[in-house]
Amino acid sequence: MHMKQAEDGRRNGRAGPEGIAADLAVGRRVRALRRARGLSLKAVAARAELSIGFLSQVERGLSSPSLRVLTAIADVLEVGLSGLFGAAAPAPDAIVTRPHERAELTLWRSGIAKQLLTRPDGDGRLSLFLMRLSPGASTGDEFFAHDGEEAGLVLEGRLVLAVEDATMRLDAGDSFRFASRRPHRYGNPSESDETVVLWVNAVPAAARGEG
Repeated sequence: MHMKQAEDGRRNGRAGPEGIAADLAVGRRVRALRRARGLSLKAVAARAELSIGFLSQVERGLSSPSLRVLTAIADVLEVGLSGLFGAAAPAPDAIVTRPHERAELTLWRSGIAKQLLTRPDGDGRLSLFLMRLSPGASTGDEFFAHDGEEAGLVLEGRLVLAVEDATMRLDAGDSFRFASRRPHRYGNPSESDETVVLWVNAVPAAARGEG
């Protein structure tokens, strides 16, 4: 999704065609994973600390979930965030991912787009993302936490990263690493420039199973 479209969508409070398609794709993937695990809406909503109505709207593509909400759902469904991208699983021994094969998760309301650079299949515990944050984009005011560990490298622009009580400003070339169970949030402080981050998530084996 183009960043200008994402920015316009956030300003107007409504999704364009690409935003609607992104919400529908995420919703279908969440529903498929939930049903594959034999879990009810009530069970997933309770464990993720969401209302049943909101989770139902997410599954139907009627609500655009934040990254905090998606990571909570992913934890309950025992998948890493990459499990919600929904790309068709290639051969299990595939090593290389070509640019046109990358799955993408667009959080249009937040102004964040994540491309999955690694295959979302197999038993791997490591996922590599190329994340783009449009000007002013962020994960929101609330801190969130989830299974695993993460690290990253700022490639372009600036990133404000808050982990528990520490707030850090990172410039291009700066890198980071922290346990994902530590409450955190992040965003692009610039009003004019995009931020690009190479982001790595590693999750425990129990939370990596794909459905």
